[in-house]
Amino acid sequence: DTLADLRIRENLVAEERAKQVDVGFAVESIDDRTNRLHVDVKGTIEGYEFEDQHSILLQTSNAVCPACARKAGSYFEATVQLRSAGRRLDDIELKELRATLDDMLENMESDPMFFVTNEGPVTGGWDLQLGSKAMAKNWCRRLVRRFGGTIKETSTVVGSNDGIDVTRLTLSYRKPAYGLRDVVRFRRQFWIIDGWQKDGPSLRRLDRFERTGASWRDMEKSTVMCSTREQHDVEVLNRDSSAVEVMDPTDYSMITVGLPYDDDGTASRLRIGFIDGAWLALPGAADEV
Repeated sequence: DTLADLRIRENLVAEERAKQVDVGFAVESIDDRTNRLHVDVKGTIEGYEFEDQHSILLQTSNAVCPACARKAGSYFEATVQLRSAGRRLDDIELKELRATLDDMLENMESDPMFFVTNEGPVTGGWDLQLGSKAMAKNWCRRLVRRFGGTIKETSTVVGSNDGIDVTRLTLSYRKPAYGLRDVVRFRRQFWIIDGWQKDGPSLRRLDRFERTGASWRDMEKSTVMCSTREQHDVEVLNRDSSAVEVMDPTDYSMITVGLPYDDDGTASRLRIGFIDGAWLALPGAADEV
């Protein structure tokens, strides 16, 4: 009855002027694959009642949808390799990267070809085989927008269909060793990763108002001094024109920290990081703490 109801809803077309339309049906079984549907339709058109009857054969057959067949056959069109430059991705990073794929699939229009065939850890990162090239490209673009980094794309011919080459795509995403709001040492100065551009990150100077950009290659020489995981939001206990007293987040002792250059004199909380042997206040975090 559920299948019959679905097919009637999909195919029954009522006169545009019809109102108060009431549809009823009965199912007469003929054999395992064939049923006869008796459909009764009632309603009104311009105040006049009408009634109509139809008799239809409903036949079913076994079939496998293309997406289901591809999933069962371990089909994939693209491989995405998650890596980082010169180091291994840790478990937290891998979970963050992988979670963006689930978020993308959850929030975009459903596509039967958007599925993961296989995935697992490899030396230095994580590999995924995906059912769609479009899915792989879309995801990698999202990774770059959120985490920065670069994508290397290669194609391999794996067969031919009606004289047309069938290819598989490999996308190697390299996540930088630093993330947004991390403090890095670059060219003997401390900088905060402030955003992502096509050719590299945008940087904010830690000790004064200065912004610049750097290429991915140049940033390979940088060192992460304080990641966002190691930064702390603290309450301002006392303040004067140049410094504040806050509580050390590691041992809860009272410490004095110099104000960030963008302090407006009213902030009740600051973000601090332990950098080069001392606690320093970080600029640009007033709206986040």
